[in-house]
Amino acid sequence: MLDLAVTRRQGDFHLDVRLCAGPGVTALYGRSGSGKTSVINMVAGLSRPDSGHITVDGRVLFDSAAGIDLAPETRRLGYVFQEHRLFPHLSVRGNLEFGMKRLAAAERTQSFDQVVEVLGVEHLLDRHPSKLSGGEKQRVAIGRALLASPRILLMDEPLAALDPARKAELLPFIAQLSRRFSTPILYVSHSMDEVLRLADTLALMDQGRMAAAGPLEVLLSDPGLRPLTGRYEAGAVVSAIIASHDSSFGISRLSFPGGTLLVSQSELPVGARIRVRIHARDIAIAIDAPERVSIRNVLPASVVSVSPADSFLVDVVLACGPTRLWVQITALAQAQLNLAAGMRVHALVKALTIARGDVASVE
Repeated sequence: MLDLAVTRRQGDFHLDVRLCAGPGVTALYGRSGSGKTSVINMVAGLSRPDSGHITVDGRVLFDSAAGIDLAPETRRLGYVFQEHRLFPHLSVRGNLEFGMKRLAAAERTQSFDQVVEVLGVEHLLDRHPSKLSGGEKQRVAIGRALLASPRILLMDEPLAALDPARKAELLPFIAQLSRRFSTPILYVSHSMDEVLRLADTLALMDQGRMAAAGPLEVLLSDPGLRPLTGRYEAGAVVSAIIASHDSSFGISRLSFPGGTLLVSQSELPVGARIRVRIHARDIAIAIDAPERVSIRNVLPASVVSVSPADSFLVDVVLACGPTRLWVQITALAQAQLNLAAGMRVHALVKALTIARGDVASVE
């Protein structure tokens, strides 16, 4: 577990952050300049806090009061940068083995063969970095960091330098890391698509402060955090299981605690756990159950809260069983429907607006 409470002043920018990150992937998300990279660099020992403490798995890496500040190379952390930073004179095998060879056999917690298999680089072992694509280079960089048997893996926007095709290629590999290797990951990103695909815990940064931290599904369903997640990102994240496929109509049925959703057919097998993001702008509300309507996703729900978003929009939080859905309707619609907490309604979710990019496997 990572536990930190640090402060640092850099010119006019004041960083004051407290964070506890447990197993799985913790995503540091926020606008550029919010302090995400500053935090991860302090954990790595690449920059020094003015005050505070940093511990990983109970080991003190930094404590201003006790005068402790371990050198980066003694912290046993893995760091994957935006750029791959591979050694050009070494083969892929040599790069992968670099950190591993610096450890005693008893300290090695990762298997070379397993890391190579999961990252899909078996056929690249004898090549040099100059012969690799951008995505392949980052896979090797990730493998090198893992094989150093880190207590935590730090990833600072590792996909930022890649084109969309290479990002799509690399995301499935990153998604497997913490689950396959039991290594906690602190992942810096300003891409909500990446966060949705990878994160278990979301930590929202704003102007040098930790504005909120908690389970991804909870924070992304909170209308009060819209200034940080953005109006375009407004919505809910639903954890579901693929219940069935219907190839004749090209759809998959997802089962979640609040009911069933239809989405474009997934390539994942029946039984796979999946996350679906439903945008607030893509849900309509009906007081009565609609009949003979083209929208296939109609969910019984109850109104949890109604609050103004701005002069013309209203935020409505609905409960579908234990699942919360965030809906944005116009002020005119609210005037006509007169929604209030406790009302029974129906949420109409357009299947085709649940885009493939908003459906992520969490296996």
